[in-house]
Amino acid sequence: QLHVVESGGGSVQAGGSLRLSCTAASGFTYSGSSMAWFRQARGKEREGIAWINSDGDTGYADSVKGRFTISKDNAKKTLYLQMNSLKPEDTAMYYCAATYTWWPGLIPAEYNYWGQGTQVTVSS
Repeated sequence: QLHVVESGGGSVQAGGSLRLSCTAASGFTYSGSSMAWFRQARGKEREGIAWINSDGDTGYADSVKGRFTISKDNAKKTLYLQMNSLKPEDTAMYYCAATYTWWPGLIPAEYNYWGQGTQVTVSS
């Protein structure tokens, strides 16, 4: 049973932009949750890139700081990741994750709920 569902991935040229969305599925209590975006490139470990808690506190990996923005729309129970100035090295499967921990950071083990992922491909 998926508690969160990602969308918005696709193919884009370097320098372009994409916006990913993550919607809370039925059965998941959105309020009070912290959410994050992770990514995993082929042959590499999963990397946390951005997180946001219920108070709106955010954190970013150095690799995306200044280029990516995480936000959420509580009314729509949706998490977003605006990705600008995309680079080929941003190519990966992007996953949405959620937890009821207030300050989970980018530690995968802190997150209990994961989506199936959406592919982002950036060509040079």
